[in-house]
Amino acid sequence: MEADRLTELDIAESLLNATTIYKTVRSTSPTRRGTRERLYMIESTNLTGLPIYTKGKLVKEAGMEIYYFFISAKRSL
Repeated sequence: MEADRLTELDIAESLLNATTIYKTVRSTSPTRRGTRERLYMIESTNLTGLPIYTKGKLVKEAGMEIYYFFISAKRSL
C-alpha cells in the first residue's frame, strides 16, 4: 500500500465496489500446518476509478457471518 500510495479508504472503497472474486489460490506458506487456507484475489476500483488488487481470505465468525480479511494490496495493472 505504501509503495503505491494507497490509503485504507482506497482499499475499503475497492472492496465495497467489488462484484466478483478474480482468482482463488491455496496458501503456500511453510508455516501453515494441516490444511492450506484459500486466498482470494479481488480486482476492483475505488470511487475515483483507480484499479486496485487485493489479496485476503474469507473468515467465518459465529458460524454465520463472512468477513474478508485483508492481507495485501497494490495498484492493479
